[in-house]
Amino acid sequence: MGLQPLEFSDCYLDSPWFRERIRAHEAELERTNKFIKELIKDGKNLIAATKSLSAAQRKFAHSLRDFKFEFIGDAETDDERCIDASLREFSNFLKNLEEQREIMALSVTETLIKPLEKFRKEQLGAVKEEKKKFDKETEKNYSLIDKHLNLSAKKKDSHLQEADIQVEQNRQHFYELSLEYVCKLQEIQERKKFEFVEPMLSFFQGMFTFYHQGHELAKDFNHYKMELQINIQNTRNRFEGTRSEVEELMNKIRQNPKDHKRASQFTAEGYLYVQEKIWPATVFISHEEELHGPAPFGSSWVKHYCMYRKAAKKFNIIPFEHRSGGKLGDGEVFFLKECTKRNTDSIDRRFCFDIEAADRPGAALTMQAFSEEERKQWLEALGGKEALLHSFNRAIIPRPEGSAQLDKMGFTILRKCISAVETRGINDQGLYRVVGVSSKVQRLLSMLMDVKTCNEVDLENSIDWEVKTITSALKQYLRSLPEPLMTYELHGDFIVPAKSGSPESRVNAIHFLVHKLPEKNKEMLDILVKHLTNVSNHSKQNLMTVANLGVVFGPTLMRPQEETVAAIMDLKFQNIVVEILIENHEKIFRTLPDTTFPEPVSVSTSPPNAPPRQSKRQGQRIKRPVAVYNLCLELEDGDSANLSKEDTPTSNLDSLSSPSPTTAAIHGPPGPDKNHLLADGGSFGDWASPVPYQMRSPMVQWLNTQSPSTPSCSPAVTPPSPKPPPSPLSLPAAIVDKPPESVVNRKARAVYPCEAEHSSELSFEIGAIFEDVQTSREPGWLEGTLNGKRGLIPQNYVKLL
Repeated sequence: MGLQPLEFSDCYLDSPWFRERIRAHEAELERTNKFIKELIKDGKNLIAATKSLSAAQRKFAHSLRDFKFEFIGDAETDDERCIDASLREFSNFLKNLEEQREIMALSVTETLIKPLEKFRKEQLGAVKEEKKKFDKETEKNYSLIDKHLNLSAKKKDSHLQEADIQVEQNRQHFYELSLEYVCKLQEIQERKKFEFVEPMLSFFQGMFTFYHQGHELAKDFNHYKMELQINIQNTRNRFEGTRSEVEELMNKIRQNPKDHKRASQFTAEGYLYVQEKIWPATVFISHEEELHGPAPFGSSWVKHYCMYRKAAKKFNIIPFEHRSGGKLGDGEVFFLKECTKRNTDSIDRRFCFDIEAADRPGAALTMQAFSEEERKQWLEALGGKEALLHSFNRAIIPRPEGSAQLDKMGFTILRKCISAVETRGINDQGLYRVVGVSSKVQRLLSMLMDVKTCNEVDLENSIDWEVKTITSALKQYLRSLPEPLMTYELHGDFIVPAKSGSPESRVNAIHFLVHKLPEKNKEMLDILVKHLTNVSNHSKQNLMTVANLGVVFGPTLMRPQEETVAAIMDLKFQNIVVEILIENHEKIFRTLPDTTFPEPVSVSTSPPNAPPRQSKRQGQRIKRPVAVYNLCLELEDGDSANLSKEDTPTSNLDSLSSPSPTTAAIHGPPGPDKNHLLADGGSFGDWASPVPYQMRSPMVQWLNTQSPSTPSCSPAVTPPSPKPPPSPLSLPAAIVDKPPESVVNRKARAVYPCEAEHSSELSFEIGAIFEDVQTSREPGWLEGTLNGKRGLIPQNYVKLL
């Protein structure tokens, strides 16, 4: 039962029951006041907690935005780029969400806290004041009545009448005050229902608005989320394929490490311990020391990474300490005069030999190899005694040729397998991903490759051969070809457009390259890709999307000639090439490519192999056009003219880092030399950091000054070196056409973007066409006109038309 109503008529009587009802109303208002006070406190705590949550969320979003994934290799797939960008998208989503939460927190203060505080102070506070006045008047009224009733009857009538009038007036005042107080009590009991609940409704409306905004953000994010899930799944699928290939390569190298050494531009390279002599600091010199020089106080042996080029007789040494995280020291370079083996009777260490520099006759440097075998290899490479028959030069081990051939029998095998798959298993789930039993696959493939039994094998109607056995046999045949279907020669060319560029430019580049394949390769690729397009059209049933087919057939149709981890990291780009072939089969195989389409060029802002800008402000000017060689191998100007495509060794130098001759224009010229000490433009390798030329190491005090005969170079210049005798590892792996020595009134196309560093230079994007191009007086620069403006152009950023 609720509170009983307070009747105005009871105010005059002021009965005990009336007073009980008043106290009940007062107790309820006090309880309401305490509740609102606690609610306001909780609301403020809620706002503080909301602000703390928002701050934590914003910090979390900030951390997401600042992190960036690193990748292995020189480019990422589109899926990987989307995954990289996802952290920024998550950050932006949280940022937008927290903006709405901040609006909600502000609305709580305005719509809940302030109205409740106002109601408590103005309404409940007013009732408290009325109660005080009512209690005070009650005490005054009944005190006056008690005093009046105690008056003696013997008082004068006039005095008694005056007292009666005073009591009556007081009672009337108390009655009026009681009426007002009762009215106020009942009014506030009714008012609190809307004065209190209405702010709560506004509060919840703000919360609903916040959650609705979150729902809308989630709806907008849903499309991106679905695409990201596909990106993640594609990347996971590629990872699985890459991991198996890496493990297989690791096991091969574990079993035969010497058979899997990579090709190198150096005749010999590896770690050697170099003897460093410690000289006394005394100023007192004996007569013998005056004649023969001071004697060393002692010596220490320091580990160095050494590299030697036999053609130039150039020796590079860099101190490196593996402990404490690895510390690269200052390198030295000198030219070898002779090498001599040291016997143990002349030095208390094994595996030692001495080398003498051409520009420091009479001064020898003692080095120690890790073993006797390695010492013999170094002696052979350096022209010393006791050389082995095998060389330090690392050649690529060719893949063993299988019995499969790209001939009439091969086309028969391909067509029979495809016909059987499309007839019997086009809707089988996991088609081409589910592998058959190895023994059955080998037996079927042997029968198909045998002229006597091939025609007897009925794949379309026979239940002896499962669909997974047929698909595995087809893949095994393609892998058994002596050369992948898309050839070793064009492997690097196909990879380049998959790494960068717009979707349209990728398709155009691959379209162009497919028509450079040998006719038989292109014909078989056409048949296979048409079939894969049909398989992908049934992906709802067989679950083999274009991306899944790319994972399966990327390593089957494309593979580098050299098995390396870097090559395996490019498997994902092989998959992308196959995806482009499937998605654009009609265009690529049924139409001719644009004959004016330029060789595919990496279009990233800073391509991995972008040429260095040959600045006019360099201290050393270029004396001739920069010769661009892959692997930084040098030739004189006349060598490129005498080198035909057939003469270029591709079988032992082709890899992802050293493409075939036809890919020279695709990859562009190599970047600047990574160590200024390599005078002939060679590189220490991708791990080497630039070493200032001026810094000298104390480890060779017999080389304390640079000889005038020692060649030097700036980072962007590759000066000529003496022509070495032709050998498989001294010839360039790829040569880009050099511009003629004198250019007059020619056109040129930009193959790299360029930002002008001076008002006399031109800025341009890839594909820009220059008019009236001619040789500039500035070495390494051309002059040309672009969009009506004439200026200087870096010579190795353009290709003459």
